[in-house]
Amino acid sequence: MSLVELIAQADERGLAASGLACLDRCIPLLGGDDEILRPLWGNLTEDSDAAGWGELLEQARGKLASAAEEGDKAELLARRMLAAAPDDRSAAGIRLWADACSVASLQIHRLLDPAEDPSSVDSRREGRTEGMPPLAAAELRRQVAVLEVLAGHGAGGLRRALEVSTEGRRVLRAVVSRRARGRR
Repeated sequence: MSLVELIAQADERGLAASGLACLDRCIPLLGGDDEILRPLWGNLTEDSDAAGWGELLEQARGKLASAAEEGDKAELLARRMLAAAPDDRSAAGIRLWADACSVASLQIHRLLDPAEDPSSVDSRREGRTEGMPPLAAAELRRQVAVLEVLAGHGAGGLRRALEVSTEGRRVLRAVVSRRARGRR
């Protein structure tokens, strides 16, 4: 199943986790630490209060606001993901946000990958992955994995979704670090 199809079939928890996972993997671009979005992950559990999502989101935004408002295109895309997150995780806007995060995160990974990608992000999300650069291909696989584990296990799949996201964050942190060293 393509990423587009998985997003279309996801429930609200899956969509919130999908968008959050994309944002979580891109946190290194915003200067955030590994734990900054952990309260939002906790808000997706079975016994959590969905009404607390907005307050937790605002806290995360406040912690990341100290980062520069300017940056390269990848940093700006990550900042927009955070800014666009809906304050209500059960709102219809969560599907739009998850879809936009998917596109933005893939675009970020394409921008940071030294290999050129002749195909569009949309074609990649629809499943046409031949010749895809490695960094972006890995991000696509992570997005699919998060949605599949949540579709198969519901809230019980959150731990695995977080593990997938953590792995991607570590990879992107290494890429960002390497890129910063190259600028010196």
